[in-house]
Amino acid sequence: MSSTASSGARRGRRPGAPDTRAAILAAARELFASSGYAGTSIRGVAAAAGVDAALVHHYFGTKDDLFLAALQLPVDPRVMLAPVAEGGLDGAGERLLRTFVRVWDDERNQPSLLALVRGLAEPSGQRLMRDGVLQMILGPVGRALGVERPEERMALVASQLVGVVILRYLLGAEPLASMAADDLVAVYAPTLQRYLVEPLP
Repeated sequence: MSSTASSGARRGRRPGAPDTRAAILAAARELFASSGYAGTSIRGVAAAAGVDAALVHHYFGTKDDLFLAALQLPVDPRVMLAPVAEGGLDGAGERLLRTFVRVWDDERNQPSLLALVRGLAEPSGQRLMRDGVLQMILGPVGRALGVERPEERMALVASQLVGVVILRYLLGAEPLASMAADDLVAVYAPTLQRYLVEPLP
């Protein structure tokens, strides 16, 4: 009787084993890549990992938290970018770029950030960029700033930021690779500001 009950207790979803967190992250990465940020749910990740949805919340909190953990970012962009939005639209391009360059210039952050960028070459990485980074990270900044047509404007901003990343950090192309952060901001911030405030076609 006791052995039967014990056997029955082990059926169903896997309990919180030591590798459960890793299994949840693996399932989350796969679903975010295949279904995008909007198409992925906590319940879906839980089902794919064979655990209860409450356990996903226990380990990772919200869907946003889970997404950031799946990306393995060294910083929380929501925290880093909060001052950009709080400062208002005037000068937002400069604040955004200065924050961005500060994070990227920190050599402790570069290995994981570069791994993420290299992954963007894969179809799954492209979806994470489009549906995740734009929607969850840059999208809220544009909406908080109150810009018109935020999806389009923040996509333009992202195109500039990704270009800087590829040339300065991934390829080490000069003069961008060795340009002082202040000089880089002075050159590129006006372009970002135009993307945020000037009329779109």
